[in-house]
Amino acid sequence: MERLDCVVIGAGVVGLAIAREMALQGKETILLERESAFGTISSARNSEVIHAGIYYPKNSLKARLCVAGNRMLYEYCRSHQVGTQQYGKLIVAADDSQLDDLRALQHRAQENEVPGMSMISAKEAIALEPQLQCAAALHSKSTGIVDSHGYMLSLLGGFEDAGGMVAYQSPVLRATALNGGGFQLEIGGHEAMQIETALLINCAGMSAPKVASAIEGLDPVHIPRAYFAKGNYFSLSGKSPFRHLIYPIPEPGGLGVHLTLDMAGQAKFGPDVEWLDIAAEAEVDYSVDPRRGDGFYAAVRRYWPGLKDGTLMPDYSGVRAKIVPPGAPAGDFVFDTPSTHGLAGLYNLYGFESPGLTSSLAIAKYLDGLIRAE
Repeated sequence: MERLDCVVIGAGVVGLAIAREMALQGKETILLERESAFGTISSARNSEVIHAGIYYPKNSLKARLCVAGNRMLYEYCRSHQVGTQQYGKLIVAADDSQLDDLRALQHRAQENEVPGMSMISAKEAIALEPQLQCAAALHSKSTGIVDSHGYMLSLLGGFEDAGGMVAYQSPVLRATALNGGGFQLEIGGHEAMQIETALLINCAGMSAPKVASAIEGLDPVHIPRAYFAKGNYFSLSGKSPFRHLIYPIPEPGGLGVHLTLDMAGQAKFGPDVEWLDIAAEAEVDYSVDPRRGDGFYAAVRRYWPGLKDGTLMPDYSGVRAKIVPPGAPAGDFVFDTPSTHGLAGLYNLYGFESPGLTSSLAIAKYLDGLIRAE
């Protein structure tokens, strides 16, 4: 039976970054993906925003890895010819009642040492964006957009150039800890196989808890419950009147219905937060209910009163990989390591929702450090 140095489960953006890092470190690595291509689930259903690191609690993994990842991602994309647009972002207080919330965000950004941040007046914000209505705004100059598919394709190329192998349509059915260390994997799909690996890294996104439950010997106390928060997007018909990304004050479970721009400058709104009463990822319905547009119009008009009726079109949706229930404080990234669960060589990654795309290169470096420290 073939014995590898490392197996990474899940070829989303985080899995691709980690697999590339492992291969660059000289580990013989295979990347397993249950779908027929890379990056087809959460990594293909997001805003493609390069976040600055504003929202997350001081010293949290999200704060640290997002701030570092922002810089690393721009540098990587410049050196690998991956498209980005550094539009900048305005986080707006719609009226005076939200000014304290805006100041709290400014304080958090300062604690996280986010570069390129400033508080600007309503007059200054409207000078940047004449269609905007607000009482004040935070201006983030380092926020932007990345061609996420091009970025993932580049990561895949780097992984394969470093000797890595990808197996698509290869779901992990069972993993068993071996007495001498490492794991034996039973892999399904068209060509069922068994392989052994010294390192097993679970980055299966929404399905990470389900994958973890297939690892024999892992105490269930170390497997969080998955919660599913759907985010719907509506596109704007016609030309965008904005040149920056426009965000409201965050809401529970998400960052509020915000305006983002794609690489060509076309505007879309979302995601909202729609908690799904389901038990497993397989039950997700990605269709967008046009009736949710009513809530979008109301939310957007708080900062853009000029939004006309009939100009928002249902577009697409994604689902956040959450491990906290509705009403709970936002969770942090979770690296469940051998020092926690006791199985040498096993690393389970839970709760890798936004800012996972921005943080992906920093996540890979951080995990490499954890592995070296064990």
